[in-house]
Amino acid sequence: MSAPERPPSLDPVAAARWAAYPVGMASPWLHEEVASRMQDRLDFIKLQPTTWAHWEPARGGLLAHKALQKRYPKAQVWLNSAYADQALAARSAVQGHWWQAARWLGPRIQVGLPPEGQVQMLWANMLLHTAAQPQKLLKTWHSALAVDGFLMFSCLGPDTLRELRNAYAQQGWPEPAHEFTDMHDWGDMLVEAGFAEPVMDMERITLTYETPERMLAELRELGRNLHVQRFAGLRGRRWREQLDQLLLTLARPEEGGRLTLSFEIVYGHALKPRPRVKVSAQTEIGLEQMRQMLHSTTGKADKV
Repeated sequence: MSAPERPPSLDPVAAARWAAYPVGMASPWLHEEVASRMQDRLDFIKLQPTTWAHWEPARGGLLAHKALQKRYPKAQVWLNSAYADQALAARSAVQGHWWQAARWLGPRIQVGLPPEGQVQMLWANMLLHTAAQPQKLLKTWHSALAVDGFLMFSCLGPDTLRELRNAYAQQGWPEPAHEFTDMHDWGDMLVEAGFAEPVMDMERITLTYETPERMLAELRELGRNLHVQRFAGLRGRRWREQLDQLLLTLARPEEGGRLTLSFEIVYGHALKPRPRVKVSAQTEIGLEQMRQMLHSTTGKADKV
């Protein structure tokens, strides 16, 4: 059975508001850390892309983007965002100052949706868990990739914020975040979208904080509560005091009394295979499909 088009507990209106929310000059620390770990997985991939795309780079990791540019210095890059101003701001942040030679000698950084079937790598860090239509997004990525190109993505998994979820439940409060998708479900959705050989894995990262204020500040950098049954409207100072007291219960002696939160990070990697021809009594093959098939059989790039 196929997964629902929209994650059941995610509010699409709230997700759209968060996507449009202005991005600061620096990407969230956790996103940069996850991107760095995802880059380590590139060491096992032989294909050296000549064109690649970064989806939502401002939140995905600007430092990580610069590292990817160093890894693939001759590759053309596409920066794509649902909001053009965010992609333009990301380009300004990563292409260097006008007086630096690298800005003018390296490949031009393009902004917008890459041409269909042109990129060899599509990079999407810490994005999918906020997508109101994840299957549609996966199909968009599949269309952007060239045959034998590969997708690299990461997102939050269902065990994220388990300490905070338990604390909210004990108070009888609504959920502090929407429910995140399991990595096995992501694998199924990749296959449904046309990808091949999906490889999924996960790890847990525990972050610690000195104060409730610092914890809340980081959570605000990472996103918003997109649950359809979250608290409605604004809450007052008294509730904020209750929240601070609740967060203090997340302190752990083994962490020196610091407040702790767990994040489950899901990593995914998949290939775009050459198209398969459905054989019938009379089979029609489009010109573009024929080109892709011939390219795949006569001039294959290194296997991923």
